[in-house]
Amino acid sequence: MLDDEKFKNLNVSVQEEINLLSWLHTVAPAFPVNSSKVIIIHEPQAFYNTLLEKCKNAKERITLASLYLGTGTLETKLVNVINQAINTNGGNLQVRILLDYMRASRGKQNSRKMLEPLLKGKCENNCKVFLYHTPKLRGITKAVIPDRFNELIGLQHMKLYIIDNDLIISGANLSNDYFTNRQDRYFVIENCKELCNFYNELIGKVTEFSFLLQPNGNTSLNPATNCHPYKGSGKVFTQEAASKIQTFLQDKIKKNSDLDNDADTWIFPLVQMGQLNVYHDSEITLKLLKTASAGTTLKLATGYFNLTYDYSQAVLKDCQATCQLLTAHPTANGFFNAKGIAGGIPAAYTRIMQSFYNLCEKMNQQNRITLWEFVKPGWTYHAKGLWYTLPNQQKPSLTLIGSPNFGYRSVNKDLETQIAIVTRNEKLQNALHEEQARLFSCAKPVTRKTFSQENRIPPAWICGIVFFFRYYF
Repeated sequence: MLDDEKFKNLNVSVQEEINLLSWLHTVAPAFPVNSSKVIIIHEPQAFYNTLLEKCKNAKERITLASLYLGTGTLETKLVNVINQAINTNGGNLQVRILLDYMRASRGKQNSRKMLEPLLKGKCENNCKVFLYHTPKLRGITKAVIPDRFNELIGLQHMKLYIIDNDLIISGANLSNDYFTNRQDRYFVIENCKELCNFYNELIGKVTEFSFLLQPNGNTSLNPATNCHPYKGSGKVFTQEAASKIQTFLQDKIKKNSDLDNDADTWIFPLVQMGQLNVYHDSEITLKLLKTASAGTTLKLATGYFNLTYDYSQAVLKDCQATCQLLTAHPTANGFFNAKGIAGGIPAAYTRIMQSFYNLCEKMNQQNRITLWEFVKPGWTYHAKGLWYTLPNQQKPSLTLIGSPNFGYRSVNKDLETQIAIVTRNEKLQNALHEEQARLFSCAKPVTRKTFSQENRIPPAWICGIVFFFRYYF
């Protein structure tokens, strides 16, 4: 039998969980799922193999949304598997792929070239490839900025992989590093037809104002839109695109407004498209941070540490929870040892993290907020999200998983999505706990000494870049 104190603590946790569910389902579409169908993958190789296996056995649809598709042997195998799946199903399998226009077009051998086999021959009527182009990259800006840096203006960044009625949601792109030695997060939600339909429709909305890749390698604007993203009025394009997304979201929120109290696990899709004035995800994430009470534990992960002002203030001032923030060590940053200016990016993030660390000390929050850096020889780090553990509990009841970081790029410039999973299922809570523990096991705590190490002191030009260009990171 529970003693009075334990019973009181248990009631507090249950009430907080109910509060989380009650306000989330009023602001986001709500989907009950079987907790046993939520599978957490830990390794990039397992992510790749799962993707291959599911595509190989697809019967009705394959819908993939990513920043880009790589050009190596692993990516070629994926394309071949999709090609074979189309042929095996006698034309019943429909394939739709959404990538970012600029990133997918970079270099002579690029994503567009890789996907041409799916647009020719027997596959021609079963596959469509769409390329989203930000309305912010236009005119002189488009003409002047080099390929490697034009993505700073904004891009398609959602990472959604739908195969029939199974969803893989991640922060990982479809390229070699993300299949081998780039650490990310990967959730597989199986047999979730309504959730898959939601994301299939969302991707469909984005394709309505994107370019369609032709079999000859050229592109044409989808006739579903009346506005060009970088020719003509950017304001008109943004208004039309935003209207489609906002109307879609509001309709889905109303349709999925009933909350079945018998379900033990709920999924809430969150959408962020700052360049189209859609701030759904950031508003909800901000509320989660602001309303976290004393006794709550929050663990945040981001590949690139650059908290927005609002997020930073929420963590430092409003949030009462114990917070642990995990990011990449400079050697685990994807730009480590890159050529030219890009090689200074890890140092820039160190500079930004140092500024936040200084604020923690200035506001006497260093005991409540701790910073960690992921470091693993031969690996880079790209995992992002949040784990939310209620007061008097040992395991997370909520997680955020998907494409956004907590920085300015994710909030204001890119097309992003993630899901909030709320669960009272003990096995799934254990799996969430194991996932975050595995990531933090490869991390080292950040202290004042971290920033005094000779190899961590950024040169003056890096400080200048941070000062002028922080809002593009």
